[in-house]
Amino acid sequence: MAQLVEKAKNFVAEKVANVEKPKASVDDVDLKDVGRHGITYLAKICVENPYGASIPVGEIKYTLKSAGRVIVSGNIADPGSLKGNDKTMLEPAIKVPHSALVSLIKDVGADMDIDYVLELGLVVDLPVIGNFTIPLSHKGEMKLPTFSDIF
Repeated sequence: MAQLVEKAKNFVAEKVANVEKPKASVDDVDLKDVGRHGITYLAKICVENPYGASIPVGEIKYTLKSAGRVIVSGNIADPGSLKGNDKTMLEPAIKVPHSALVSLIKDVGADMDIDYVLELGLVVDLPVIGNFTIPLSHKGEMKLPTFSDIF
């Protein structure tokens, strides 16, 4: 009996591992807004849904790092759904308080750029499987706003 249960578990695990899952990529990260409370960056994520039905995205988890330090992290609840058999663009806004950027000033060169790593986790609700996290990572260089951007 135990051997039969083990075979059933292995069969189900193998089938679930081979189920086609959505694929995602970070296309770009842009400066969206500069305000009194901080800077907002916009991540542009392209997600391809292989299923005929739309799939809800439960949340997007994010961590923005520079020079090995976490600048900001958080999550965006219920950012929408993925269209069936199509590509969907998700554009989560990542808000960075000015205080977090001030600590990075010493790492900034004369060109006002900082190297960053954006780590994302898209949590989607797949049929049969349940919640599944699509991990993404994007490295780049972001321009810090100048005084003319702020005023």
